[in-house]
Amino acid sequence: MIEEGTSVLLAGESGERHLLRTRRDMIDVRGLGVVDGGAVCDGSFGGTVTIAGRQFKLVKPSIRDLLSSIDRKAQIILAKDSFPIPMFLDIGCGSRVIEAGAGSGAMTLVLLRAVAPDGIVYTYERREDLASVARKNVLRSGLAECWRLSIADVCSDIRETEVDAAMLDIPEPWDALEGVLRALRTGGHVCCYIPNMNQLETTANALGELGFVDILCLEILQREMNVHRKGVRPSSEMMGHTGYLAFGRKL
Repeated sequence: MIEEGTSVLLAGESGERHLLRTRRDMIDVRGLGVVDGGAVCDGSFGGTVTIAGRQFKLVKPSIRDLLSSIDRKAQIILAKDSFPIPMFLDIGCGSRVIEAGAGSGAMTLVLLRAVAPDGIVYTYERREDLASVARKNVLRSGLAECWRLSIADVCSDIRETEVDAAMLDIPEPWDALEGVLRALRTGGHVCCYIPNMNQLETTANALGELGFVDILCLEILQREMNVHRKGVRPSSEMMGHTGYLAFGRKL
């Protein structure tokens, strides 16, 4: 049995993927149509369900599955950048993290998956229209119990103290760093996601002036490999610049 409110991935034999959140009712699934939610709830992960004469395996969705199905209103931080961030921030189950700039909620989901089920992500977003999209995506993911959303300005309205980390995806992150410094516990980390090199310079200088240490600035590039029986070669296409990451630590 699968509890109501659980996120489930329907994996078809032809490679198609559909994400839904279970309830004992008819569910309208994008790209698939109306699905009997009761039949999904009566199944189990690893089992199958028949929908419109087709077999689908019931799978616990990965974070990649969740990100691939989100509604988008703002550009998201792609997985090549967002997935390493929890490691550099040194967060895990039970961590408390401040996030600024909800966007469409993609980075929020990555942070929530890292801190769940015992941690909390405190998201600050000034725009209600973006917050509403992020809220919808987080609710669909099943991770909402670990999320606190504030329609507020992270540069002036931070209320939390002794948090483990902060993630800033805002146009001028240097304006928020002083408040972040006060909110972080000793040893806590901050990450700023920045699209332009001049912004990176300003951010790194601000981190140093405020006394952050272990300042690290980097860019992540991704190139896939084409693997065949007769050989392996790099893909002729690669994912180049999307943004810069600047990290610092409070000591």
